[in-house]
Amino acid sequence: MNSLHLYLTHLDHNFGVIRNQLKTTTQIIGVVKANAYGSLAIPFTKRLVELGVDKLAVAYTEEGIFLREKGIKTPIMVFYPQQHTIPDLIAANLEPCMYSKALLENIELLLNKKEIKNYPVHIKYNTGLNRVGFPVDEVDFVLQKTKQPCFRLESVYSHLAATEEDRPSKICDLQIERFNQIKLQHMAASEKPPQFHLLNSSGVFNYPECQMDAVRCGIAFHGYANNVAWDALLKPVAELESIISQIHQVEKGEAVGYDNGWIAPQKVQIATLPLGHADGIGRHFGHHKVQVTINGQQAPIVGNICMDMLMVDVSGIRCQAGDRVRFFDQTQTAAAFAEKGNTISYELLTSLGPRIKRQLHD
Repeated sequence: MNSLHLYLTHLDHNFGVIRNQLKTTTQIIGVVKANAYGSLAIPFTKRLVELGVDKLAVAYTEEGIFLREKGIKTPIMVFYPQQHTIPDLIAANLEPCMYSKALLENIELLLNKKEIKNYPVHIKYNTGLNRVGFPVDEVDFVLQKTKQPCFRLESVYSHLAATEEDRPSKICDLQIERFNQIKLQHMAASEKPPQFHLLNSSGVFNYPECQMDAVRCGIAFHGYANNVAWDALLKPVAELESIISQIHQVEKGEAVGYDNGWIAPQKVQIATLPLGHADGIGRHFGHHKVQVTINGQQAPIVGNICMDMLMVDVSGIRCQAGDRVRFFDQTQTAAAFAEKGNTISYELLTSLGPRIKRQLHD
């Protein structure tokens, strides 16, 4: 009925594009959080491992445990570990990214209790995104704590707030300056300095001089880098397809959908599709903002999108119940589709619900 087609050869292509942007010594951290951005976490992750990704990263402990249970042995960073998940994180041999004094001390306490030495950890600094991370004035505290025998400091990193912005970017330049100072402090205090990384997918293209020891890529592997020119180098991995459930005639002046969402300006043919906001196609895509493709022609979504269904105007399109409908593909990409609904590819892809069947193509 509804299918999200996933093309792993496109992932191969995108990995190659990213690799070619980098020095041979720069490592790639493959971000596979949120079910690999709404796709299929295990096949996607296994493919990245086969391609040679150096590390993996997830948002939360539970995601890392899931990968471990499915046989993934590659080092896995956990970006935002929560206090109550630390015992499970350590049991699964996941690598916590520590972003606060309380979290660091909690992990230290547990490692010492278990008499664990040299456990791999990462430090996140807040240089201006103001989401999570140690303040820049807490470097001395971090240096003192991470010298404890229970820790092995693998990397130090931060996250730029607007890597897709045209350069110069005042916020990014300030963050880079702050992070470079943090880097100098860590290097001066360490016999064996950790790795340093700052860039996400967009940053790989826009700030190549800041690639440092590693980069963190997620959305770029799916074919998007938040810029038309960079996106053109990549191939979208996912294509969303549905079908027509029913076609009916609506007379001029009649309403379509909830709350009289759309009034027919003349006699029209309306097709109903079995996809709605419960599946990730939110109400913000309604009211002629987005068009879908039916038999090579464009049909606008009309009125309010329902929980399980939506309606499109197929007047003048030769079609029937059962015909396939394309929402996004290689032509109208997920980024283009999302933009028409005033959102981004990240939100669209990760919102696609479990009722949509994922189909792998190698």
